[in-house]
Amino acid sequence: MMGGFRRGLGEAGYSEGQNVAIEFRGAQGQYDRLPALAAELVRREPIVFNMAADPIRLGIVSSLNRPGGNITGITLLAGPMPAKQFGLLHDLLPAAKTMAMLVNPNNRNAERDAATVEEAARAVGVRVLVTRAVAEADFDKVFATLVQEQAGALLVNSDIFFTSQRDRLIALTARHAIPAIFTWREFPVAGALMSYGPSLVDAYRQMGIYTGRILKGAKPADLPIVQPTKFEFIINLNTAKALGVTFSPGLLAIADEVIE
Repeated sequence: MMGGFRRGLGEAGYSEGQNVAIEFRGAQGQYDRLPALAAELVRREPIVFNMAADPIRLGIVSSLNRPGGNITGITLLAGPMPAKQFGLLHDLLPAAKTMAMLVNPNNRNAERDAATVEEAARAVGVRVLVTRAVAEADFDKVFATLVQEQAGALLVNSDIFFTSQRDRLIALTARHAIPAIFTWREFPVAGALMSYGPSLVDAYRQMGIYTGRILKGAKPADLPIVQPTKFEFIINLNTAKALGVTFSPGLLAIADEVIE
C-alpha cells in the first residue's frame, strides 16, 4: 500500500527523501490513542483519507463532488459489492443451498451489506446464514455454527477487524474446509480461496496523487471524493485444490489474477 502511495506522490512530482518527507503515526490496536492522534491530524490541517464507509453519512464531508472543509480522499464503499461477491460464490458452488456471511455488528455497513446479500440470495433460492463476530474469541463459535448448519460457503464482509485477523480466518476456513470469499487481494495472496473488491494499492496511489496536488496548493475542499473504479477478482488455485473445489473456465476467464 505504501508503494502505491509513493507512486502517486511520484506522479505528482514528489519523491521521498528528495522533496518530501513521510512521517508515520499509528495506534497499534490501542483504540484509546485514537482521539489524540485525530486531534494531531486536525492541527496539521489538510487531510487525505481512505475509508470503506460513506463519508457523507458519517458527517465528514458535505458532498462527494465538493467535500468542503479541510478534508478529501477516497471511499472504498461500493454498494452492490457484497451482492457481487455472493454471485461469485454461487457461480463457484451452484448446488449450495445454504451460504454464510460473517459481519462485525459494530461496523455501520454490516446490516445493510447483510440485507444486500440476503436479497441476492433469495433471487436464486439460497438461504443466507448471517453470523457475527466482534472479537477473536467469537470465531470458534461462528465456525461451529457454520458446520452445524452445513453452510456450503462463507462470505466475509469487509471490516478492519477481520482484516487484522486475516491469518486466523484463513486458517479456520482451511481447517473446516469452507470455501470463502474476502474483499481484499491480500487474503488469497496469503492463502485464502478468493477475493473480490477494490484495489487497495490503487486507492493508496490515488491518495498519493491528491497529497501531491495539495502540497502544490490545491484545496481539499475542491478535490472530489474518489470512488473505486478498479475492482479485482483474485483466485488461489492451490487453495481450491486443497478444498476440492473446481473453478469453471468462465470464472477463470474473468479473474484478474490466478495464483498457482
